[in-house]
Amino acid sequence: MKHTIIKDVFFDLDHTLWDFDKNSELTFETIFNKSHPTIETAAFIEKYVPINQACWKLYQYDKITHDELRYNRLKHSFDALNYAISDEEIETIAQDYIQRLPENNHLFDGTFEVLDYLNQKYKLHIITNGFAEVQFKKLNNSNIGNYFKTITNSEMAGVKKPNPIIFEYALDLAKAKKENSVMIGDCIEADVQGALNAGLDAIFFNESNVQVEQHIKQVNHLLELKKYL
Repeated sequence: MKHTIIKDVFFDLDHTLWDFDKNSELTFETIFNKSHPTIETAAFIEKYVPINQACWKLYQYDKITHDELRYNRLKHSFDALNYAISDEEIETIAQDYIQRLPENNHLFDGTFEVLDYLNQKYKLHIITNGFAEVQFKKLNNSNIGNYFKTITNSEMAGVKKPNPIIFEYALDLAKAKKENSVMIGDCIEADVQGALNAGLDAIFFNESNVQVEQHIKQVNHLLELKKYL
């Protein structure tokens, strides 16, 4: 059923429009080929993905700092591979990764088509927990930055999704009303439940087709958003 009162559409960026996993793997492949050629990127990624997700969850709830996130996700991944590496080398990789990541800009299938479609009917915005400088580069380098009227990140708001304050901040910045707004994202906890708790509607981008409660609106492909919007 299509929404009839929506005026503002808020998107998450990583894992929703910007294909973080693919771009991240390409970035590590470049780094390892240059400085750690004995590491098999696929084997590293297998360890890194769940570790990175766990670290982000801790960061999301302010249980670790930005710097601890960047260090821990690498240190724990190398430990899981039994790969000996110094803290200095980890810091070099962490910095190199942040600089190189926005150079790879694969988007999810249907991104441009759905943004072109929605842009004719709604004001579009971003709410992201990602680091400000990197997120702006991702948006601009992937040529989707011009679709969005406002971009809210956790550094600006002082809190991270699912904290309702970041949604209030984004609404104020966009001059939008929560009853006329919808949030679209890949994380049930941060994007969907966070938005619902803050009084916005929400649609789950369920690209992995995980099981969710029946009341959750969901799409498995971005173009399926047309059935709601």
